[in-house]
Amino acid sequence: MIVVKLGGSLLATGVMRDCLNALGQRYQGEAVVIVPGGGAFADQVREAQSSWRFNDNTAHQMAILAMQQMALLIQSLGKNFILAGSLATIRAQALNHSVLVWSPAIEELDYYGIPATWDITSDSLSAWLAGKLAARRLVLVKSVKIAQSLNSHALIEKNIVDAAFFKYAKLVSAPIEFIDQESFRAGESALSILATN
Repeated sequence: MIVVKLGGSLLATGVMRDCLNALGQRYQGEAVVIVPGGGAFADQVREAQSSWRFNDNTAHQMAILAMQQMALLIQSLGKNFILAGSLATIRAQALNHSVLVWSPAIEELDYYGIPATWDITSDSLSAWLAGKLAARRLVLVKSVKIAQSLNSHALIEKNIVDAAFFKYAKLVSAPIEFIDQESFRAGESALSILATN
């Protein structure tokens, strides 16, 4: 099983559909779980919290709902994509070598103690999911080019991943790969980065 995180920025840059089409070519015959970013839906949550000053727990739940909205959007763009809300559903459906779109259940994330903080975004959640599923690979598709020289601190500093990502990445025993949207679409190799570097 391969976990692929597709950020909401791919929608903004107009390449989301191409990236979804590339999934089948890159990972033919394997079960793939897409982790959607919150994109513009999550940006609205940030703006609303800034205006209305509601607490981080409320913002966290709204941000997960933003991921759910993006999951619905991605499912509608793909061919025979299956929406999956829980670990159990993903494990069951993965036996069919399907392309699954994770629509994370707030209750399950709460059960596993995922903190309500903006330090944790879909980046960290993709690592958490890959660890729970014992995925063979975690791939994060980004809208920006990533230099091989960047270490974990630089990746966080440049907002390529969220502040908690490498904490959750340590739970992933499989390779973690970063790739920019153009390289992903073109079938080029990803950049492997160790969780502890």
